[in-house]
Amino acid sequence: MASAASSDTVTFEFSDKTFEGYNIDVPSSSVTLTKTDAIALYREMQMVRRLEMAADSSYKHKLIRGFCHLCTGQEAVPVGIEGAITKEDAIITAYRCHGFTYMRGAAPVGILAELMGRKDGVSKGKGGSMHMYAPNFYGGNGIVGAQVPLGAGIAFAQKYNNEKTCTLALYGDGAANQGQVFEAYNMAKLWDLPVIFVCENNKYGMGTAAGRAAANTDYYTRGQYIPGIRVNGMDVLAVRQAVAYAREYATSGKGPLVLEMKTYRYGGHSMSDPGTTYRTREEIQHMRSTSDPITGYKHRLVDAGVISEEQLKAIDKEAKTLIDEALATAKATPEPAASELWDDVYVKGTEVPYLRGRVAEETHYYNVD
Repeated sequence: MASAASSDTVTFEFSDKTFEGYNIDVPSSSVTLTKTDAIALYREMQMVRRLEMAADSSYKHKLIRGFCHLCTGQEAVPVGIEGAITKEDAIITAYRCHGFTYMRGAAPVGILAELMGRKDGVSKGKGGSMHMYAPNFYGGNGIVGAQVPLGAGIAFAQKYNNEKTCTLALYGDGAANQGQVFEAYNMAKLWDLPVIFVCENNKYGMGTAAGRAAANTDYYTRGQYIPGIRVNGMDVLAVRQAVAYAREYATSGKGPLVLEMKTYRYGGHSMSDPGTTYRTREEIQHMRSTSDPITGYKHRLVDAGVISEEQLKAIDKEAKTLIDEALATAKATPEPAASELWDDVYVKGTEVPYLRGRVAEETHYYNVD
């Protein structure tokens, strides 16, 4: 349900199943935002989806090689999070990171160029799908669960420097059983660090259903001594509301919080996974038809009189055009020169005397004219 709070704002109501709390009150059951902000959330979800569609097509045309993990179906999470935090707050996540990289401020052309290993990529063509960065975005990390303690460390620095900011450390349900996750929980609570642990529960860790891998799939309760909230991660407004609530909690000195985003990926774990050997096509289609974050939000905007279907179609067309243009530019970008292989291993001025290659003849000597 929705209602117009004024000519410039709109209020949306949440169902009583949107949030579930563990040792904490849940966020408000309604949210009011400007119509401009409401439309912006839709636009950004379309941009993320179009970006991932371009990546999908490029991979299938062999323009992208290696690992490539898409977030199609999960767009509400990166978009909703960014809508609730500031640019001074930090985010760190795993390898399904393209949407977060874009929302943190990276241009689509830089993301697509990085996926293709081109020199104008956000990591100069050296990081690929799993290692992308942007201001206050610490990746894109390839080792399962390893980003979680790093996120606690970023939050430690924020507290040490007396900043009124927080860090969101994201991980999937497949990483939720990692010991380092619980070590990070412990240290974060000991020091009441301003960190929000976010479990993106898309129901499958690679090809294993969550219930087959975890004795307790209520991930929001697994902080034990840390409060938690389960959120409908297919609802961009719910994500935004929960993260705003969690940010206020963490930055007010109350310590860490665990959020579980119940979401769903339409594709496989990565592009090499068809995604249909451990679940049925009917299940995927059911989620698309009943829970799609973009389609569902579109209906809410139209029903609330915020925007017309014709105007939304124009936004869709604009997003497609922008991504198509970014893709064409990325394709035309050259690969980095072979001589740049040794760059960025060390900060300039801190290099070791030499760095070994595969064999002795490939040894690279720094600071040698």
